[in-house]
Amino acid sequence: MSSLSSMIEHGWEMGRKTVPGPILLLGAPGVGKGTQAKELVKIWEIPQISTGDLLRANVAQGTELGKVAKEIMDRGDLVPDSLVNEMVAVRLRQPDTANGFILDGFPRTLGQAGWLDGRISSKSDGVPVVAVSIQVDYNQLLRRTTGRRNCPVCQTIYNIYMKPPVNDGICDVEGAALVQRADDTEEAFAERMRVYTAQTAPVVEHYRELGRFAEVDGDRPIDVVAAGIIAAVDRLRTERG
Repeated sequence: MSSLSSMIEHGWEMGRKTVPGPILLLGAPGVGKGTQAKELVKIWEIPQISTGDLLRANVAQGTELGKVAKEIMDRGDLVPDSLVNEMVAVRLRQPDTANGFILDGFPRTLGQAGWLDGRISSKSDGVPVVAVSIQVDYNQLLRRTTGRRNCPVCQTIYNIYMKPPVNDGICDVEGAALVQRADDTEEAFAERMRVYTAQTAPVVEHYRELGRFAEVDGDRPIDVVAAGIIAAVDRLRTERG
């Protein structure tokens, strides 16, 4: 029996023992954060909010915020926190966020975390943010990333260490030569890890000091990791009453 099935039998009702509320899902490149977010969206029936998606949507739709963001990006500048915060604020006013939401890529900085906490605490029924970090060993992440190969024809993804093709370097389906993305090299991975750690460390410490932070082992089957995240959120919510 899977961990999620076991939860249901013990009265978890697919992760609804508590209202999930706002959840910051953290994880280094390659931990499977996107996969877990999709699982939790289905289980909790709450939206995933990605600042990258919000930015692209606002630009594509030509909203006032999108127009400002496009001008800034066209100059080659970074979109400031204040503009990202406003896009998030608009999204959080939508009714599907009432029971919670999964944050992806936000808050990235201590300033954004402070803004988010302040906005939520200003609401009479505001449930505070809890942060859950998916942990996977560095060398395992390196293998996941640098071992990845794509078929340029059918887009099938292989991993030379974990899911290799039958014939080395050749797609099983199309017979095409597999390729490695430029950002899947060891050097590119090391730089992404450096940036992630530098950005995330202050945010992690912020929520740790508030007693709203937990870690789960991400080097396990997808359903087991999801069960661990659900249990961590429930524990954090229960501990805070």
